[in-house]
Amino acid sequence: MHRAIDTIIIHCAYTTPSMDIGVAEIDGWHRDRGWDGIGYHMVIRRNGVVEAGRDTEKAGAHAKGHNAGSIGVCLVGGKAEDEDRADTNFTAAQWKALAELVALMRMDFPGGKIIGHRDVDSGKTCPTFDVTAWASNLKV
Repeated sequence: MHRAIDTIIIHCAYTTPSMDIGVAEIDGWHRDRGWDGIGYHMVIRRNGVVEAGRDTEKAGAHAKGHNAGSIGVCLVGGKAEDEDRADTNFTAAQWKALAELVALMRMDFPGGKIIGHRDVDSGKTCPTFDVTAWASNLKV
């Protein structure tokens, strides 16, 4: 039995550009919160490498009230280096990897919406950019 997926939700780790982290670090942070491991299904590191997090057949823990039918993808970055504020500071390699990953997911989950975390939680700035507008410009 496959989990019914109708939404891909893009997040950011809210880390500075100098923080080169991935699944292992985020998994630790989420376990420290008492969660059952990493809440995201995929993490895109600063160098564009896509790391698998939570199994896609398991509901995520990334967007309260929207986990059952979604896949969570997290871009490392999103916080300014010098102050506590959101900053769209993702690398060219991350943008390329995100576009490729979303293209693959569109094949796996046709008709699925691609949105940002902030689109389901108005208190968030995550992932620091308008995902709907970005996705509408993809050539896939």
